[in-house]
Amino acid sequence: MYKILLKSSVNYPKIHKFKIKKISQLFSISTLLDVVRIPPSMFGTSIKKAATNILKDKYESMINAELGYIIMILDAKVDEMGKMIAGDGGTFHKVEFEALTFYPKLQEIVQGEIVDITDFGAFVRIGPTDALLHLSQVMDDYLKSDVKSGMILANQSGRTLKVGSTLRARITAVSLGKAAAMGKIGITCRQPFLGADDWIAEEIKKSGGGSADSKEAKVEAS
Repeated sequence: MYKILLKSSVNYPKIHKFKIKKISQLFSISTLLDVVRIPPSMFGTSIKKAATNILKDKYESMINAELGYIIMILDAKVDEMGKMIAGDGGTFHKVEFEALTFYPKLQEIVQGEIVDITDFGAFVRIGPTDALLHLSQVMDDYLKSDVKSGMILANQSGRTLKVGSTLRARITAVSLGKAAAMGKIGITCRQPFLGADDWIAEEIKKSGGGSADSKEAKVEAS
């Protein structure tokens, strides 16, 4: 049901953070406020469905400097009392909605999977985005990047990284500002108990047992 309040003009408030509920160190459910324009072509659709579809098109996959990566719209509460502007057939409605967001934090430990090997390092999938693991941040060894075979080879230790390898790393650089349209994240494995899963298993065995998770507190403090 649409309730319309006629006005000659309407303000367009900027989206702002209303409330955030953390569900992990990096993922959150954010409650946000905005105004959506529902076009005449969607008047036959329920107001909630129409507003939700508009919000999905506008926000999903967006990068926001304060919220990070907006992954998906979860729910929306739409004000049935809308506004109209002279000469515009659409209606404008205030909406409060929940969004699943991912915000990479400096020094946070993350799990990821290598999705691409380049001449200068590897791209690692963490959450909804890819982070750069530069060759200089893989390990203290002479490294060779073989792009054709999708592999990074260590000269002295014989260790390798390849597309599909899973690893643990620390976030060392984050850029989500306006100049970074796609966002930029840098990570490192050059610390104890970081790197490919089998490397960590070797380090744990040498250190006297335990599990990778039991060593996390030690990594966080380093």
